[in-house]
Amino acid sequence: MKILVVCQHYKPEPFRIADLCESLVKDGHEVTVVTGVPNYPEGKIYAGYEKKQNRNETLNGVKIHRCFTIPRKSGVFFRVLNYYSFSLSSQHYLSRFEEDFDVVFVYQLSPVMMASGALKYAKKHRKKVVLYCLDLWPESLIAGGIRKNSLIYKIFLHKSRRIYSRADTLLMASQSFESYFRETLKISDHNLQYLPQYAENVFDKIPMHSTHEPPYNFLFAGNIGGMQSVETIVEAARMLSSNEKIKIHVVGSGSEYSRCKALAEGLPNITFYGRQDIEKMPSFYTMADAGLVTMKADPVISLTIPGKVQSYMAAGLPVIGAIDGETVTVVNKANCGICVPSGDAAGLADTMRRLADNPESLVEYGRNARLYYQKTFRKQIFMEHLLKVLTACANSE
Repeated sequence: MKILVVCQHYKPEPFRIADLCESLVKDGHEVTVVTGVPNYPEGKIYAGYEKKQNRNETLNGVKIHRCFTIPRKSGVFFRVLNYYSFSLSSQHYLSRFEEDFDVVFVYQLSPVMMASGALKYAKKHRKKVVLYCLDLWPESLIAGGIRKNSLIYKIFLHKSRRIYSRADTLLMASQSFESYFRETLKISDHNLQYLPQYAENVFDKIPMHSTHEPPYNFLFAGNIGGMQSVETIVEAARMLSSNEKIKIHVVGSGSEYSRCKALAEGLPNITFYGRQDIEKMPSFYTMADAGLVTMKADPVISLTIPGKVQSYMAAGLPVIGAIDGETVTVVNKANCGICVPSGDAAGLADTMRRLADNPESLVEYGRNARLYYQKTFRKQIFMEHLLKVLTACANSE
């Protein structure tokens, strides 16, 4: 198949979409990606992409075109500019794009407007659109501080409903999304399918611990933004600062990186490493005894499962969370860790302390994590499901 992929973010930005596209190419498909200029999460354009450099390139067999994008920098104003600059520039580019494809695939992160260009192309060329929803709109606005009764929310409710309803198939990264699509967005006549995220193959090749010995290493790996509540981990580290058996490692960057690192200054048991390339991540996962996941207390955020959860489980790491909602459901179902409520630093600290005093439970949770991942989230399962959907849309009239 010839597949047109539209997503505002792509390699070298840290999103799974690149691994997905490269896997499609390895399977013999032709993939073209329309994306933005890389600047996430720090909000600065990556080296090698300034001044219109590398707007067209091919990476590991994937053809890439990067549309004009204003970097997100910091603050709401620049984030809005970032969102709309890609939405408008990709619509302009795709309105004149004449290459023929079998199907259009949208990997929808925030904002939902990143799908607009794909929908325009599909309508003009009479192609089907498969939209994979990872961030639920307009609910994501509430997590960002927009009130539900505000004019902004109402505008984006209409806009989101219009975009989602124009897709031919909606894939959902979380089962909790379905009720929102049907009840709030009133999208009931669409093909809604649950397709949970997978972890890159590098993670399920990491050797599992058969025993655990002090010091016990707890790893947080991923974006450090306002939604991730990494300050909860820092506060837990403060409560554990005299416990020499526990070490915390934070790998990643984002808008809250500097603030969280400053909050941890002077604490002997927590280390910040900044963002690391995925090729370096196995060394951190091999060192870790368990993975940490934290998110803000928010009914919208709780609907999602952070992608790091699948990575931890693939690597056979117990999942230790200060988080609510869908992640708690998965962890409990898999019996692969312990979750306390979002923002509960004392509960998180107590959980780490209890695990350090009972390392046998780390072995059991880790084993359960990998078994559940292989049964439910494995990459092969994801790719087979996605290809079945894409093929059906490509072959339909």
